[in-house]
Amino acid sequence: MSTTRPHVVIVGGGFAGLWATRALANDDVRITLIDRQNHHLFQPLLYQVATAGLSAPDIAAPLRHILRAQGNVEVRLGEVTGLDTQARTVSLRDGGTLGESPLHYDYLVLASGATHAYFGHDEWAGDAPGLKTLDDALAIRRRLLLAFERAEACDDPDERAAWLSFAVVGGGPTGVELAGTLAEIARHTLKREFRRIDPSQARVRLIEAGPRVLASFPQSLSAKAQRQLGKLGVEVVTGAPVSAIDAHGYTLDHGGQGTVFVPARTVLWAAGVAASGLGALLGNQRDRAGRVLVEPDLSVPGRPEIFVAGDLASVQQDGKPVPGVAPAAKQMGAQVAHAIRARLAGQAATPFRYRDFGNLATIGRMAAVVDLHGFKLSGLLAWWFWLLVHVMFLIGFRNRLIVMINWGWAYWSYQRHARIILGGGSARATEPSD
Repeated sequence: MSTTRPHVVIVGGGFAGLWATRALANDDVRITLIDRQNHHLFQPLLYQVATAGLSAPDIAAPLRHILRAQGNVEVRLGEVTGLDTQARTVSLRDGGTLGESPLHYDYLVLASGATHAYFGHDEWAGDAPGLKTLDDALAIRRRLLLAFERAEACDDPDERAAWLSFAVVGGGPTGVELAGTLAEIARHTLKREFRRIDPSQARVRLIEAGPRVLASFPQSLSAKAQRQLGKLGVEVVTGAPVSAIDAHGYTLDHGGQGTVFVPARTVLWAAGVAASGLGALLGNQRDRAGRVLVEPDLSVPGRPEIFVAGDLASVQQDGKPVPGVAPAAKQMGAQVAHAIRARLAGQAATPFRYRDFGNLATIGRMAAVVDLHGFKLSGLLAWWFWLLVHVMFLIGFRNRLIVMINWGWAYWSYQRHARIILGGGSARATEPSD
């Protein structure tokens, strides 16, 4: 690979980083794509892995395989530990070794995504895991399946009830999808599989601090989503933020009515995200969530050779922030490639403009809501539309085929093929720490 061509270093193999890489396939540049994982993950279906509907390879693909035909890109497995914007170098920790020669870049793209945000209560993370990676999904799956096993083995009625009490904190799309699917597992998938407990008696709660679930959707669809959740057996609690979480349960703050502790051995976090820590290495201005404030073409102020895209970028459009969703990240990746191409040609890049195609959220079997800028759907038709869109957006024919087969089987049988408890420490992981 020639070293005389401009070197573009892209950090992050998610939607933004991968789309930027692919958009530069025909340009006379050499690209180094860096990621801590060796795969691209289709995050919108991550909850399906967490709830045993899909296996990890169904929604992920190796980066090297995706980019195997793109001759101007090299994939590096490693973690960025430092940036020197003056020398234009990136320091890496690669495979546990330190002290490598830093990578020099002509253009740098930071697209390292986001992580969980606990609003100043990071101590909750161990007892209320979030869902951002495949490791997160597999850990949550262990917790969910082991909770039913612990309940089956428990003789004390109160303790058994605590094991059968599940709470999802956060009423956005991820929280709604997790809660609805968990209710389906308890009421249908596990039917007749236990002898001492009735899984359908599990209590599934969705907790939202705001006045309604799916706040980014029109109020009419939000109300329909809440009714559909109720039909699935999910108890929706709004207007009551969680004020404490430990291994034994959570505390709800009802304002003037006081606080209530609810015993529950499984609490899942879907309430907030924060940008990855990589943005702090730049030293530029960031917003409250840690996202880097960028120029209209997504470059960093004062650093036209550095771009930020995806969940790490703070972008305002028409007085509102661009949402941290997959379509926005893909469009940002394409924009960055356009801006680099313009720089190489000595031209000015056009500003980024997000095209919002609407919002989708599935609630459970044959239940979803769709908002396409005034065209609203809910129920069965919305569910079929949601299925079609997500299958089409998956990378690779194999992934699409496998997901369609698994969803078809689950539709007719209510079964989830990935209900295997993995991990030697999984049993201990659900025990209270006291």
